[in-house]
Amino acid sequence: MAFFDIFRKKKNETSVQVEQTEEETPQSPVGETSKSFFGKLKEGLSKTSDKFTGGLENIFLGRKTIDEDLLEELEELLITSDMGVQTSMKIIDSVRDEVSRKTLKDPAELKNSLKKKILEIINLDNTLNQVEEKPYMVIVVGVNGTGKTTSIAKLAKMFKDSGLKTVLAAGDTFRAAAVDQLAIWADRAGVPIIRQAEGSDPAAVIYDAVQSAKAKNFDVLIADTAGRLHNKFNLMKELEKIFRVIKKEMPAAPHEVLLVLDATSGQNALSQAKKFHEEVGITGIILTKLDGTAKGGAIIGIVDELKIPVKFIGFGEGMDDLRPFDAESFVEALFRTDINEADKG
Repeated sequence: MAFFDIFRKKKNETSVQVEQTEEETPQSPVGETSKSFFGKLKEGLSKTSDKFTGGLENIFLGRKTIDEDLLEELEELLITSDMGVQTSMKIIDSVRDEVSRKTLKDPAELKNSLKKKILEIINLDNTLNQVEEKPYMVIVVGVNGTGKTTSIAKLAKMFKDSGLKTVLAAGDTFRAAAVDQLAIWADRAGVPIIRQAEGSDPAAVIYDAVQSAKAKNFDVLIADTAGRLHNKFNLMKELEKIFRVIKKEMPAAPHEVLLVLDATSGQNALSQAKKFHEEVGITGIILTKLDGTAKGGAIIGIVDELKIPVKFIGFGEGMDDLRPFDAESFVEALFRTDINEADKG
């Protein structure tokens, strides 16, 4: 998938392309669908898939029919794989319906049925919202420790490498050294940063950034916000204030509100996503720290319950280790499909 595919409009809608700042757009690694990308994803999901597929193999071992005992064991596996009780029951009820209608009889066919059901859940439209306003404004939110700052820098590099003039706004004035930290990452990404002193009003910082980005003809503005616990009322209200002041300058902004979720947090990520979505209306998820966790299945339950797409996925420390989310590749990696099989599919 080419990077600019994430800017496409749905079929039969008018597409207004974000203006590029260079005559030729350099080829970005973001759009790779190569084996190296699938390999990284498969490696990142290895602990999750080892637990999940290992459990499947044990459940199916010696089974020749699909009975209620098998379905109960399978439901338990889905729940312990962090997919959530509601989503796990939904999947098993669907399988049970297939069995009762005799469209699913053989346990050997059950694996493919599960793959299809999980893919249906997470395969939402993850294209970036397209608007006529410029700059294209992205607000990034999340709790501390999720990898929010590094994700912002990697996202900025994606836009920059795709030929878009990109700038960051240091709206996290709450945490000590947060502005300096973002400045370091902005330098690594090769993009400028708009900042004020630590302790400044974050709404004022971001408002000034919007004005500056418009005046200097930037294509994309990505604003950091203070890492906040989803249950801190005052900090959540601060986000609402930021949104209000932005709309004074750009009525349709922000054009994307991306929530950074740490894959290692499992089901706790669901409560975070619920609260942020209630307060500010999340348009997409950035899933980070996928490498090194057995809790990657949690994202399936989150997407199912909130119907918010995963737009980007991170599985490494490199500046290019944040990519547009591909649901099919995720499912193939989860089920440990051989890479050659995935390429054929």
